[in-house]
Amino acid sequence: MPELPEVEVARRALEEHCVGKRIVRCSAADDTKVIDGVAPPRLEAALVGRTIAAARRKGKNLWLALDSPPFPSFQFGMAGAIYIKGVELSKYKRSAVSPTEEWPSKYSKLLVEMDDGLEFSFTDKRRFAKIRFLDDPEAVPPISELGPDALFEPLQLNDYVQSLSRKNTPIKALLLDQSFISGIGNWIADEVLYQARIHPMQAASKISKEKCKALHQCIKEVIEKSIEVGADSSQYPENWIFHSREKKPGKAFVEGKKVDFITVGGRTSAYVPELQKLDGMDATASSAKISREKGRSNKAAREVDDDEEEAKPAKRGRKQSGKATHEVPARMPDTK
Repeated sequence: MPELPEVEVARRALEEHCVGKRIVRCSAADDTKVIDGVAPPRLEAALVGRTIAAARRKGKNLWLALDSPPFPSFQFGMAGAIYIKGVELSKYKRSAVSPTEEWPSKYSKLLVEMDDGLEFSFTDKRRFAKIRFLDDPEAVPPISELGPDALFEPLQLNDYVQSLSRKNTPIKALLLDQSFISGIGNWIADEVLYQARIHPMQAASKISKEKCKALHQCIKEVIEKSIEVGADSSQYPENWIFHSREKKPGKAFVEGKKVDFITVGGRTSAYVPELQKLDGMDATASSAKISREKGRSNKAAREVDDDEEEAKPAKRGRKQSGKATHEVPARMPDTK
């Protein structure tokens, strides 16, 4: 699912290509599961004639500031994606639209045309995303409930260390808690813990000060590197555990080390036992649980990122019909 880097790349693309332009046409899908709290025809009518003043983001949520409220906000869910016609954007497995499809995609939930002819579309293949129309997106859930943004509002190191020292939660679960820090999802959490050599089940309060410092630095470096390469996972460094996360148990390795899978905070978690060891009492208390969870994770057919941290479980919507459509994903400037 899209995490902070993917959403930030989309935000930067909208900022570069759409800010300062006026909306002349808008087409909203008749899908009230995704378009939340506003009738699609009203959304269309309200957006036409408005000028985009800025593209903003917090965590995994994005919104467009217009010349006056209300503003459209986008919660990306499991497969939400922004496409700009003729501009290449990041592609991630569950949202990528085939380049052989027509424009706009049959998965388009909101299509917007600007006064210079440029068009952008918000798509969602799995219908867990939300489009809302709000006077102040930051003042209401889900954005109002988010903790500091991992990129824009990083905690100072001393504050970060103190904050972890007060939490007895497993560190992986804490990193996924969007009220603690927003924008980190399953793959980023696994990556930063691997890079910092911290076990995902280690209690946050038991992490040494040196490892807290390493984790603080790794969060910064992983997010910045991801954005630098445009959220293109094929360009992530070879020594990242990311590339092993969806391999079968027993066949996953990173830098020659075996990758194992356990469940932490309800999420499948990839880690390297040889390098990420539990410290102190956590090692004894958690050994039996790790063994149980490992068995479950190895037994089940997995899709590592198949949960949505910000949404309650819901039945999958009916498959939508429609002609095949074409989206040319766009290429963002090299900014990740």
